[in-house]
Amino acid sequence: MTWHLDTGAGAFNRQRRPGPASLEMGWARRASVLRLAAVTAACLAVGSAPALAQRTLTIAATSEPTSLDPHFHNTIANYATARQIFNALPDLSESRRQLDDRTWEFRLREGVRFHDGTPFEAEDVAFTLARPPTVPGSPSSFAHTVRGIAAVEVVDPRTVRVRAREPSPFLLNDVWNIMVLSRRVHAAATTADFDSGRLAVGTGPYRHVAYVPAERHEVAANPDFWGGRPPWDRVTTRYVADGNARLAALASGEVDLIDGVPAQEVPRLSNDPRFAVFGVDSVITVFLFPDAARERAPHVVDRQGRPLDRNPLAERRVRQALSLAVDRQGIVQRVLHGQGKPAEQFGPPGVAGRVPDMPPLPYDPAAARRLLAEAGYPEGFRLTIHGLRADFGGSEEVLEAIAEGFSSVGVETRSETVPAAAFGVRGNNREFAALLYSFSGGAIAPLRQLAMARNAETGAGPFNWQHYSNPMVEATLAEALRTTDDERRASLFAQAQRALAEDKGLIPVLYLRNNWAGRRDRVRYEPHRGGHTSAVFATPVDLTGGPGTRGGDR
Repeated sequence: MTWHLDTGAGAFNRQRRPGPASLEMGWARRASVLRLAAVTAACLAVGSAPALAQRTLTIAATSEPTSLDPHFHNTIANYATARQIFNALPDLSESRRQLDDRTWEFRLREGVRFHDGTPFEAEDVAFTLARPPTVPGSPSSFAHTVRGIAAVEVVDPRTVRVRAREPSPFLLNDVWNIMVLSRRVHAAATTADFDSGRLAVGTGPYRHVAYVPAERHEVAANPDFWGGRPPWDRVTTRYVADGNARLAALASGEVDLIDGVPAQEVPRLSNDPRFAVFGVDSVITVFLFPDAARERAPHVVDRQGRPLDRNPLAERRVRQALSLAVDRQGIVQRVLHGQGKPAEQFGPPGVAGRVPDMPPLPYDPAAARRLLAEAGYPEGFRLTIHGLRADFGGSEEVLEAIAEGFSSVGVETRSETVPAAAFGVRGNNREFAALLYSFSGGAIAPLRQLAMARNAETGAGPFNWQHYSNPMVEATLAEALRTTDDERRASLFAQAQRALAEDKGLIPVLYLRNNWAGRRDRVRYEPHRGGHTSAVFATPVDLTGGPGTRGGDR
């Protein structure tokens, strides 16, 4: 049976087609599944005693999800929350193989059930991959991950083939982002149904218990999880935007684990025998996104507060001047206390798509002033830059430091932070002249989702809130995304990175280092390079045989 996806309308048709009854294939399980299996084995070994106390975990997280609908809003907090309750297709597959440059075949796990007992079936895959473009009001849709899928073929009850419309080297990566739902349970599900908890039903290791927006989310172990019972019986994630408040909660024992450890506190916590710090260099790029598209932009006026007759950010020399006014190395050292690195492109060292020979972005206030004068702004102008509140540890301070740098070259700048619930909506409505934001996902994903023009048909540019457009960047990326030759594709991505860097349509600022801290006698955490805070990566100390890593890398 083949489901032909019409992702534009969110509908799909099916027609019967014969398929092989059995297939031979094999692959190494994803590291996360192996990790969970190891934890499960330890749980079984330790948990055989009937008097074993219930294991509970309390987390204080910087950022809250904007929804429990796993297809509503593509953010780090939303994805980290969703993966506790749901699974992606590769998780629910015992093996996979690539049949050609357009087709992947998945052999599904047997006996998997959703939390309400509904069996996971092959046709749930087709339903799931058709849903993202149909979710209304999404501030940043997952549609781009499925627009390139032409059909999902159900070969037999446990075999599914996903076929792309054209050669697609990123098809497998894309389906990793989509959490699987049930066509029976979720056929008419709305985002409100998920947020109420009524349909927050997945196949994942934890079951939804309660959700209070801006306050907490509670989950409980799924005893029927296909990977074995998870290590925590109950998990509560509290949303605490203030870094000092998170530290206080950890010190008092109110919580077992915190994320977004304030950078200046990392050395102290690392040397305190009560705590363990878990740090890792992330795949997160912090960047500035100026509005280079509109003739007039909000929050931009002259030095006397009067409206300008044109948008100065649309002038490349102004954008270049703003980049020159950012002291990246100084921000890393003074604001982040070394917990990061200056960025010169999208994608930190070690990620796919990174250009190896791009020079650092200079800090040169004098050159910035000259460029502003050449562009027709010798007296500068006034600007407000916006950022996501509690985007990362120290994000408000970084935003303020950038504003100070702009002001020092004549662009009188104030900074303003916006809570998560409003940030995506306001960004999507083009209410910002310039924003500071972070993007997790190597080098290829941000180019595709930020630098490409918004396209409803292909799903490109879901985060391109400023409607940035550069024909060279666009054409080069479009070709790269359908190029299966690795060397040729790398060359195309390098061209796009260099063109974007020259134009300063998006301005890289920092690569973050993520730090979590936990009670040494309670929890060990495997730090996630994407910044995910989730019970999936936490293990009770009594199951690890040791106190965890104190101040070290993992």
